[in-house]
Amino acid sequence: MYLVTGATGNVGREVVRSLAAADQPVRALVRGPALDDLPLGAQAAVGDLNRPDTLTEALAGVSGVFLLPGYADMPKLLDVIARSSARRVVLLSGPSADSGDMTNAVTAYMVTSEQAVHDSGLPATILRPSGFMSNALQWAPQLAAGDTVRAPFASVGVAMIDPADIAAVATLALTDPAHEGHTYRLTGPQTLSPADRVQILADVLGRPLQFDPQTDDEARQEMAANMPPEYVAAFFNFYADGALDDSAVLPTVEELTGRPPRTFRQWAETHRDAFA
Repeated sequence: MYLVTGATGNVGREVVRSLAAADQPVRALVRGPALDDLPLGAQAAVGDLNRPDTLTEALAGVSGVFLLPGYADMPKLLDVIARSSARRVVLLSGPSADSGDMTNAVTAYMVTSEQAVHDSGLPATILRPSGFMSNALQWAPQLAAGDTVRAPFASVGVAMIDPADIAAVATLALTDPAHEGHTYRLTGPQTLSPADRVQILADVLGRPLQFDPQTDDEARQEMAANMPPEYVAAFFNFYADGALDDSAVLPTVEELTGRPPRTFRQWAETHRDAFA
């Protein structure tokens, strides 16, 4: 049995689906009642990762855990997992962890989470994917209102990855001990700017979409309304100051899964209805 945390999120949901498709027993951690759209055969368990003591039932009988980073007490959370039947952890982290820059709030929680996993003594695999293709879902409200997408960091190219490809690697790492002790940097097959992604969406949706870049001041104001100031500073450090280069295309997904990572066009075609 494998426990998937963040099972309602973009990556966790795909990990649940991937494990279920591989005929692996999977338990999805949710905060509320079981979801109707869990894959056939997947169990639901209620728990709160910020309250590790609530996880006893969810961890019963599990052999591996797919874990998200950044919870309130990662060392205690990992201690609870280590005292369960779990014998393997796959942690979702991020590429900025490689810098070790603890002045950046996002990097700091990635580094702290990775360290907690290492200190737990559990065999582990660390996944550091590039920006998610599913981030484009943030544009859905704009596209429901018109044909213009406004977004920040217009000049920044990212080798976006489909969360389903992260899930495919996570499934391998959970089910095969050969991946223990590895840190995998995962990317998609193309480096795309926001304008590139909007143009691909335009082709897929058959709409005359336009990209309108936000100024830094506009972006700061909008981001400040939706996240703590230290995270706003972190993203500006990454993409305005250039502290994070997320543009390199790497062969890791194909090397591990035996197939190329999905393109943004493929992702958009799969999720076309989200933009209707």
